[in-house]
Amino acid sequence: MLGAEPTCSTSASFARYAEGVTSVLVRLGMVSLLLAATPAAAWAQTRLTVDGTEFVLAMPDGRTLRSPDLLGATLKIRAQGRSIEIAIQGVEVDRYAVGGRVVLHRFVAKDDSGEALDLCSPDAEGRNHGFPVPDGRGGFDLTCTSGAIGKCIRWGYRHWEEVPGGPPLRALHRACVHMARADYGGDGASSTRDGTLIDIQDHFGIQRFGRDVRMAFEAAWGVDGAICVARPRIADNISLAQIGERYVHLAPRLGPAACTEESAMREPAALLFNRSRQ
Repeated sequence: MLGAEPTCSTSASFARYAEGVTSVLVRLGMVSLLLAATPAAAWAQTRLTVDGTEFVLAMPDGRTLRSPDLLGATLKIRAQGRSIEIAIQGVEVDRYAVGGRVVLHRFVAKDDSGEALDLCSPDAEGRNHGFPVPDGRGGFDLTCTSGAIGKCIRWGYRHWEEVPGGPPLRALHRACVHMARADYGGDGASSTRDGTLIDIQDHFGIQRFGRDVRMAFEAAWGVDGAICVARPRIADNISLAQIGERYVHLAPRLGPAACTEESAMREPAALLFNRSRQ
């Protein structure tokens, strides 16, 4: 499947909030929901959770509200000692998501001047969308479709849905995030460029290379980064020599002779494979 991976997931005006907002662990008790039509006392008895990529609000009267019902509501998140209000100003189902339902939300917050701005920067399709993601500990994170985490979920690597005997979705998700960022050493250092197209495949049939896409093999990926690298995605950002210098464990596994598509497919630790434009 083709994908384009920008390196930033939040709009520039909210860059300083990136850790506190889009990567914040939103636990019960740290987040409330504001609706003008509902008495404030009633919200003390509500419980906001997520189901997949959709908000679920259990009301005191027994009703259950989901993301489409919360259009116009405002999340009030307590993060890093400050309160941030994020309004839900759009909700739609992702028509292109693989592996399960993804509900896209348009999150809008106010900066220090009071100006309302999209929390998420535009993705490759120009949408400023995001969604909640279960964190596995009773809370949830917010992610954007323009970021690696959101991309990998939309590509089908829904890490919270792993079941015994099924694809290793948690490991696939980790490998996918490294791949989307061109994070060869697995240390979080991205070397891709906004809008760069890649084609991806895995061993489990979730994604397969496009038959009519003319791209060259780039790398094989595991949970800790690249397993081998045939060629860097953006040579101006990092060269094969620089990859070898920075990540010595990859030095013997660099270049088109040491890392072919056929040999990479036989690597036990390799979960994902990608091609990119030359």
